[in-house]
Amino acid sequence: MGNDITVLTIDDFENIPEVVEDGETLEYNALKKARVIHQYTKLPTIGDDTGLFVDALDDRPGVYSSRYAGENVTYDENVNKLLDELKNVDWEQRGAKFITIIAYVDRNTEWTVEGRVKGKIIEEKIGGSGFGYDPVFYYKELDKTFSEMSVKEKNKISHRAIALKKFIDKLKNN
Repeated sequence: MGNDITVLTIDDFENIPEVVEDGETLEYNALKKARVIHQYTKLPTIGDDTGLFVDALDDRPGVYSSRYAGENVTYDENVNKLLDELKNVDWEQRGAKFITIIAYVDRNTEWTVEGRVKGKIIEEKIGGSGFGYDPVFYYKELDKTFSEMSVKEKNKISHRAIALKKFIDKLKNN
């Protein structure tokens, strides 16, 4: 495979269809996005989905991470609901993982890769960067929340970085 790849986004196309994330799994949603956009563009396409899975909440918010506190809510509202639900949960029970699925679809094949990173949910928001649940997702190995990390640090260890590395490796080998 050569290195001459042009990456386009949905902003490069007119009237791109909106894809509703209505699946029960991250894999379903990632594949659905890639399939719908591939069908529209006829180009090799990737889609992704990410979720936060908290042990003490039976893996919630999971696939509903972006709308955990309801439809059209802010990141803060989602985080606040999570913290409220974990209010009386001991530190040992606050294990969590971020999972990202990247799906690839072209006219001949489709496949997925997964990236995951384990951490814990702290009791209050710390840090000023990142988004979503980053201010409450504590990563022991760096003794920081995702929101306290530099972009460089996060891009080395995050669930998205792991999934993207696996994606590139698989793409090179196909």
